[in-house]
Amino acid sequence: MQMLEVRLLNVFDEIYKTRSVTRAADNLGLGQPAVSIALGKLREHFKDPLFVRTSGGMEPTPFGEGLVQPVRKAIDAVEAALGHRSAFDPAVSQRIFRIAMTDISQLVLLPGLLRRIREVAPGVTIDVAPLTSETGAMLESGGVDMALGFMPQLDAGFYQQALFHQHYVCLASADHPRIRERLDLAQFEAEEHAVVTTSGTGHLIIDHEIARQGIRRRVALRIPNFVGVAFVAERTDLVVTIPSRLGEMLAGRGRFAIYPVPFPLPDYAVKQHWHERYHHDPGSRWLRGVIHDLLGDSWSDTAAAGAA
Repeated sequence: MQMLEVRLLNVFDEIYKTRSVTRAADNLGLGQPAVSIALGKLREHFKDPLFVRTSGGMEPTPFGEGLVQPVRKAIDAVEAALGHRSAFDPAVSQRIFRIAMTDISQLVLLPGLLRRIREVAPGVTIDVAPLTSETGAMLESGGVDMALGFMPQLDAGFYQQALFHQHYVCLASADHPRIRERLDLAQFEAEEHAVVTTSGTGHLIIDHEIARQGIRRRVALRIPNFVGVAFVAERTDLVVTIPSRLGEMLAGRGRFAIYPVPFPLPDYAVKQHWHERYHHDPGSRWLRGVIHDLLGDSWSDTAAAGAA
């Protein structure tokens, strides 16, 4: 098989993984016209469109879907025969990595991650997407390379690596008219609360535990992100329950007071999740290693596949 044909197969595989000609070009280090030309040659060879444009991206035709495994076997066989595997050189890469993460992860991770990338991979770009209920589907389609956060719904069916443990704390204004040195359960039930209604995360565990333990909570405000609710709490008399790392960051940046939650709440693990399609990808492996080095606790496990 000629090298040109191998490159055509790589183009097919990358379009299938990303559902995008543009993303395939970025990941392969090619211009978009070159990928479009390669796709045209593949279509001519197989006498089939292979991919059709939809609102969800470039979806494979039935014939294209049937080609995926044979194409990947052919790529693996050629690379094995040549004694070559794809490599990733962060120093020269121009790759765009798309990461789904919460607003908290953006605060905790992004500054350190970007500093590290500027040092060792100045051409790499990070494209952040919000965590939503569609994040799992985006991982499967290649719409994002990985996801970071507390997402127990992704523990089955995706690779995962624990980064650090979190627990919850209560946050209130340092000028709160009634809460001073401590927050007890009676005060928790007497005060009004702001509640975060996150999508695609596991933080509904707070609501479930409050209901399970029969605790009363007077909700005055619902808001879709943790950062916004924290600054509302700073300037009102509302109480909010938030992850401890966010509380640590906010403590020195405003008029905040942090208190232990006055009833039991389970700890949880913040993890990075990725799909099998990127498990062996050298660039993705490099990025996962950078993130783990920045955030990983000493107890965090090696990656485990939940896919079955």
